[in-house]
Amino acid sequence: MDRTDLLSGWLRRLRGGARTGRLEAILLADAAGTPMRAVEVATACAGRGLDGDRYAAGTGWWRTTDGCQVTMIHAEHLARAARRSGVAVTDGRHRRNLVISGLAGAQLRERQVRIGEALFSWHRVRPPCGYLDQVAGRGTAKALGRHAGLCLKVVEGGVIRVGDEVKLVPSQRLRDSARRIRL
Repeated sequence: MDRTDLLSGWLRRLRGGARTGRLEAILLADAAGTPMRAVEVATACAGRGLDGDRYAAGTGWWRTTDGCQVTMIHAEHLARAARRSGVAVTDGRHRRNLVISGLAGAQLRERQVRIGEALFSWHRVRPPCGYLDQVAGRGTAKALGRHAGLCLKVVEGGVIRVGDEVKLVPSQRLRDSARRIRL
């Protein structure tokens, strides 16, 4: 797929065409600063994060200050960063738990998504930080862009697998459901 096809597909999804994406990768780290490791299957734990990951264990650097349980990034952002910086960060150096494709970030804002058996809710944007430049190479954070990353909360736990469909939950804007779901 060339750059034009990638961009036009992304724009179609942004305008509301696609309602599903795909889980491309699951990555976990035991503690803050430890290397990410790819797994094929993980268990999302309601109110905590992914079993075996630093955020669920409370050992992530920002866990107590921002309440991020699971981090997500789009495969399209990783491809763009590789073109811009020449540094490929597909091996987990992007420091995000989930890599998805097929949905635009704007579609996820204030929404819930189902991946495998688990239900996640959008929490906030998680911009790349300067630490990425240390582990992935200078200029990586800038190449990813300030909207390359999201924080999610686990609403309903369950098993997720690489290859699972990432589905927007119909008509579930967080504003409308916040009274029922205390995150």
